[in-house]
Amino acid sequence: MELSTGSGFTTQQVLSVNPDPWEAAYLRFETPEQEIAKFQSRLKKLGAAEWPTDAEIVELFCGRGNGLHALTRLGFTRVEGVDLSPALIAQYQGSSPCHVSDCRRLLFADCSKDILIVQGGLHHLLNLPADLEQTVLEMKRVLRKDGRLVIVEPWKTPFLSFVHMVCQNPIARRLSNKLDALATMIQYERTTYEQWLSQPEPILALFGQHFQTVSHDIGWGKWSFVGTPA
Repeated sequence: MELSTGSGFTTQQVLSVNPDPWEAAYLRFETPEQEIAKFQSRLKKLGAAEWPTDAEIVELFCGRGNGLHALTRLGFTRVEGVDLSPALIAQYQGSSPCHVSDCRRLLFADCSKDILIVQGGLHHLLNLPADLEQTVLEMKRVLRKDGRLVIVEPWKTPFLSFVHMVCQNPIARRLSNKLDALATMIQYERTTYEQWLSQPEPILALFGQHFQTVSHDIGWGKWSFVGTPA
């Protein structure tokens, strides 16, 4: 793996030096292989089978890189990752270049990438709508005119409200390690998570202003969006 900071920590070293309850819960929620398989299936549904295998693809908020693994297994050969956390990127064990960078100030040139992907990162932004607007403008700047933006984020639906209710049940949490892990993650990201879920109209309006919709779906607690620069 190419890491722009030159860091070379293992997963065990990262967690032992800087134990993070959210990270520990995330690792309990699903295995890396389960997440990679989930990402592969999701990307196929969002049209990945139609993308050229030599498309220049960047996954923003790539974290430990399971989305990069999914893209590589789907046959894409020019994949890069971006995340603000060097500790998370250090956990990636693959061949795709990874960069420590702020999504509000991307290090790529104008109109230089074919596809940008975000899978569950925008709801971690601290200040809405300001941070989101900066990020959207940067994504639009970096994409080529015929490029694709692919977004998958949590969304407040009846199903997600039900899940939140179950997460508050201590008995259910004791019976399900996965549910307990999810409840723990929500607990530690509550401020940004609830901020994101409480602003659906401004979020949709912002993307509608800067991108033309190719596909849009809301269901089962997720919002999926594919668009081209407007």
